[in-house]
This record gives sequence, C-alpha cells and structure tokens, in this order.
Amino acid sequence: MHVLHDAPLAPLTTFRLGGPALRLVTAETDAEVIDAVREADDSGTPLLVVGGGSNLVIGDKGFQGTALRIATRGVELRGTTLELAAGEVWSDAVARSVEAGLAGIECLAGIPGSAGATPIQNVGAYGQEVSATISEVIAYDRRSGETVTLTNEECDFSYRHSRFKADPERYVVLRVRFELADAGGLSAPIKYAETARVLGVEPGDRVPLDRARETVLRLRAGKGMVLDADDHDTWSAGSFFTNPILTEEQFAAFQERVRERLGEGAEPPAYPAGEGRRKTSAAWLIDKAGYTKGYGTGPARISTKHTLALTNRGEATTEDLLALAREVVAGVRDAFGITLVNEPVMVGVGL
Repeated sequence: MHVLHDAPLAPLTTFRLGGPALRLVTAETDAEVIDAVREADDSGTPLLVVGGGSNLVIGDKGFQGTALRIATRGVELRGTTLELAAGEVWSDAVARSVEAGLAGIECLAGIPGSAGATPIQNVGAYGQEVSATISEVIAYDRRSGETVTLTNEECDFSYRHSRFKADPERYVVLRVRFELADAGGLSAPIKYAETARVLGVEPGDRVPLDRARETVLRLRAGKGMVLDADDHDTWSAGSFFTNPILTEEQFAAFQERVRERLGEGAEPPAYPAGEGRRKTSAAWLIDKAGYTKGYGTGPARISTKHTLALTNRGEATTEDLLALAREVVAGVRDAFGITLVNEPVMVGVGL
C-alpha cells in the first residue's frame, strides 16, 4: 500500500481538475482496499474512492480526508464468464473480450475509467449497458464489515443508476463478473441506430466483433469521447448530463415548449423508457437552448465535438467548470422546463 500526504487529485481525473487530498492511499490488492476502508471508517475519516477518475468533479479545495485509489489488477476468463478486478482499465477489458470472441460489451469500447466503476453508474453507450451482462458484483460492505456477492437483480440497475449509486457510502466494489455470449465471433444484435447506419446494417443485425468495436471507437473519437492528452475536447467526464426521463404528462408539456420555441412542426427526440415514460436527448436540449459545440469564451467550454461534454481547455478551475454547467442547466430549464441532472459524481461541490 502506497501512502502520500497532501496529494494532488487533479492528475487522477480526466478533467484534470480539483485540489489535493489530505491523504492518498493506492491499494493494489483487495485486502489492501479493505484495510484502507476499515482504517478510514474506524477513525471516522471521510473516504473518497477513486478508480479511473473519469466520472469525478473534485472541488478546488480538494478533499479533506483519505482518497483511496483502487489499482487492483486481475482478469480471469472461464468459458463465457469474465471476472475483472475493480482496478482493471475498462477499455482494455473490452478489447480482451473481443479478442476472446465473446459478445456483450463490444459497443462499450473506448469508455474511460475502471471496471469497478461500471456497475455503479450502470455504464452504457451505443445500445449496450453493463447491466445486461453483469452476473455478480463482489464488494466490501462497509455497514456489515464483510465482503459480499450481489447478484444482478440485487444490484437494482436502472438507467445510469444502481444500488451502489443509491447508497454511495455503503459498498466498495472489488470485482465484477460478466456473463458474455459466444456468437461465433459475431457481436450482440446492434441496437443503436447510428451504429447500425455506420456499419451499413439494420438494427438487430450482428457484425464481426472487431468491426463493431472499431466502429464504436471511431464514433466516440469523432465526438471527443476517447481520451487523448493532446485533445482538450477529451479533458472531460464524457457526457456531463444524463438524458431526461419524463412521464407522458411531462413529455406533453415539454412538446408544447418545443413548439413555442422552435415552431409548430418541431418535434423533440423521444425514446421508450418503460411504461408511461419517455427519454429525450440532453444533447438536443443543450443545443436547441443555444449552447452549441464550442460554446464559451473562458477556460471551461462545451466540447467542439459534442454538446454533452463540458471541457477543461487547459487552465480551468473546477469553479470555471461549474459556472458553465450552471449556465447550461439554467438555460435549458428556461427554454424547455426541464432541469438537467449531472452524471459525474461531485466531490465537495454541487450545481
């Protein structure tokens, strides 16, 4: 276990923002993770768990406690079951599953961060979510002081949500097990319309696994969603806001606002989101409210490639980023009556 005091946290995040932690512990085994968590809990010290840092917004004052960086490693493949240590790099794990000829997470290629973070946020993109393939999550339960195994059903997955996100102080993910599919080297059925279009297939068709992965990587890179130290559009947390899910009544009111602002024939994006509910596009809302690609004049701006990404142009502070986020939230609410919700975890700050 490696320990640093007054340690910078900004280099551990994809935003490259935030102040220092009083103490930074880097754990390389499950036992070290558990020991660090127990030590913090026993002493009443605030604890911040850091994986790949791709979903964190840390305040400029930093974190007045122990930051635990999970750097565990381990990949085990048994038939179609893939088990990953929480600290494994997610994009590498996707590549390995494709190399093994197993389908189910190939469209989640290029997503930054660690494997242990994926069940917390129920990471999803391009028609796939990890909840469709996660069979079990092994975690340390801070309430009972024991290591527990949670089934997929017990994880309470929903859109960008889970039991772990609902109760963030209780569980520390140690390992994640995925049940993938052997489809003879083919992908899972392609669900996302944009992916199908670029692949030249119909939704529901399958394509070779490596072709699906490479296509998604190209799509993500074109939107600044694949990390590149030389590209400030990738100094972000990816999608900063979740797509709003509305009741039918809320959606009808939203449609009226759209027509008032954009004209009688205007129709907002709409996707099924369960009985009596519809999901719309946060990126569309931001753009139509006037916050287009590249918006801003300061050190924090909207990405030049995608309106959902707020970015650090190199000299930003967290307060610069939050000022931009608050402006976007207020503008979308004024234009369409919808309040956007941040996707990244806020540490010591809020909108």
